[in-house]
Amino acid sequence: MGEGEEKVAIFNLTIWLPAMKIFNLFLAVLFFLFAAVQLNDTPGDILFWFMIYSLIGMISAFGAFNKYNMWAILLGLAVVVFELFRKFPTFATWIGEGMPSIIAEMKATTPYVELAREYLGLVICLAVLIFHYVRFSKLRRQEEPFIE
Repeated sequence: MGEGEEKVAIFNLTIWLPAMKIFNLFLAVLFFLFAAVQLNDTPGDILFWFMIYSLIGMISAFGAFNKYNMWAILLGLAVVVFELFRKFPTFATWIGEGMPSIIAEMKATTPYVELAREYLGLVICLAVLIFHYVRFSKLRRQEEPFIE
């Protein structure tokens, strides 16, 4: 490098703050819409899906302003992972039957169709929660003073 040239950190979080704010607000709106749609579901499913989608929507909304609650993220991760394990046998049945279409019709004609949809919804929730956990960890590391 020549004289007067400086190294620029490509993955500096401050460069990505406006994009992260927009992305997190998009996630918040999306998950709040998911929660609203769940109010039209069967009575047994309403509470769980409304609560988990609302929790992820709130985590995303606060994440847009770099305000994270580690316990809320961990609670969401615990609930989602528990449900993934609980629903895995039905999801495996769907895969074993050749993964027939789960979007061909809105009404679930076989029991595994609704549970396969729910399982994939949980995978999306897990991905978003992991994203927030990683982002929270990076922001926390930036704020901590370097100790030798």
